[in-house]
Amino acid sequence: MMISTKGRYALRLMLDLALCKEGEYIPLKEIAGRQDISMKYLEQIVSVLSRAGFVRSVRGTGGGYMLAKKPEAYTVGMILRLTEGSLAPVSCLETDVNTCPRADKCITLSVWEKLNNAVNSVVDNITLADLVREHLGIEDSADMYCI
Repeated sequence: MMISTKGRYALRLMLDLALCKEGEYIPLKEIAGRQDISMKYLEQIVSVLSRAGFVRSVRGTGGGYMLAKKPEAYTVGMILRLTEGSLAPVSCLETDVNTCPRADKCITLSVWEKLNNAVNSVVDNITLADLVREHLGIEDSADMYCI
């Protein structure tokens, strides 16, 4: 499994917004500059995040983007699955029910299940708030601000 630039940049965009004061709209141009990502590519990514209700936007002067919820409400897994789709290492684990005709006799299935569980355990247990705290080197993210 390899995370594409779309998934990586979406996480960086969301983290950038999480580092800003709550209730403050941030222009995409500022995020593009801080993150060194093209505006055109960020526009595509923010469109996906906006449609999913992860971010809110306001047009015009003083406009921009902000998180729709608090950073604690978003996991890395939520963001990556939105932009990447399934994070499963093999296609037979992409859905809750394994419909592979070889599942009952697949010797390697347990390896893929363990890998899938490990990946999900990591990405589903790290929130944007955790990344903010790590980035700022603090225990409490109450005083977050744009970097």
